[in-house]
Amino acid sequence: MDGILPLWKTRGMTSHDCVFQLRKILGTKKVGHTGTLDPEVEGVLPICIGKATRIAEYVTDAGKTYVGEVTFGYTTTTEDQTGEIVEQQDIQPNSISLESIEQAVKELTGVIDQTPPMYSAVKVNGKRLYEYARKGEVVERPTRTVTIYSFSLLTPLTFHEDTKTASLSFEVACSKGTYIRTLAVMLGEKLGLLSHMSKLVRTKSATFTKEDCVTLEYLKAEKDNNQDLTRYLLPLERGISHLPKWEISDTVAEKVRNGAVLEAFREWPKGEDLVRFNYQGKTIALYEQHTSKEGMWKPRKVIPSF
Repeated sequence: MDGILPLWKTRGMTSHDCVFQLRKILGTKKVGHTGTLDPEVEGVLPICIGKATRIAEYVTDAGKTYVGEVTFGYTTTTEDQTGEIVEQQDIQPNSISLESIEQAVKELTGVIDQTPPMYSAVKVNGKRLYEYARKGEVVERPTRTVTIYSFSLLTPLTFHEDTKTASLSFEVACSKGTYIRTLAVMLGEKLGLLSHMSKLVRTKSATFTKEDCVTLEYLKAEKDNNQDLTRYLLPLERGISHLPKWEISDTVAEKVRNGAVLEAFREWPKGEDLVRFNYQGKTIALYEQHTSKEGMWKPRKVIPSF
């Protein structure tokens, strides 16, 4: 059983929960996810099965798209709706202009720096940040650089008279490592307002969308009906289609399978750091530029043929 299973993760489950259950449903131990999705977030979670686990990190690198909601008026310990309120302010009708929001969104598009929230899985001195946070400890967090490919508003700003807050929906396409809840807080900071992320759904991961996905409940029902679950697995090539592809001959394929260092071909893709070698329709290896031998390429990952 080898391939990628696009899973629609429901709220209330961790990514590890999904992997654990899939191991039982599929009857295989080689199962790995492609990037943690918070328990209260639903959405696309590609799962690598069997030999496809070898390319899980590259599926993660392909980027993700989210639809979410930011609420202005208070901050929380977790930067989202699950945390305790830290600070509040009343938002008055007509106090936030559309022009100021659009300008803030524009400033947060492109390459930006983020500081991961305390309630996150980032490791500092060998411990997860959430382990410090649960003990009430605050530690210095490393700033990371991420890319926001697009950031757009989906709904007008809505004021809530009962809570003296305001909210709007947005869509973001971003690189790996981006914290959308931190982005929601940063948007508020740009406007001089307290804010947090109040809703989030991951709508795309690599090339996988909701239309590609199945749920755990559906898979369980299919198994109970003795259906062939392998039909829900997609080729690993779907997960790395963002990488440049190079079709190779029988002779080169034999060298690649043995992990040979190769001289760059004359028509080699320019400006690329990682290339996938395809042989007879299958990706059999990922090659990268050699760090010490100019004009040579070495294998980063050799993938046994299915």
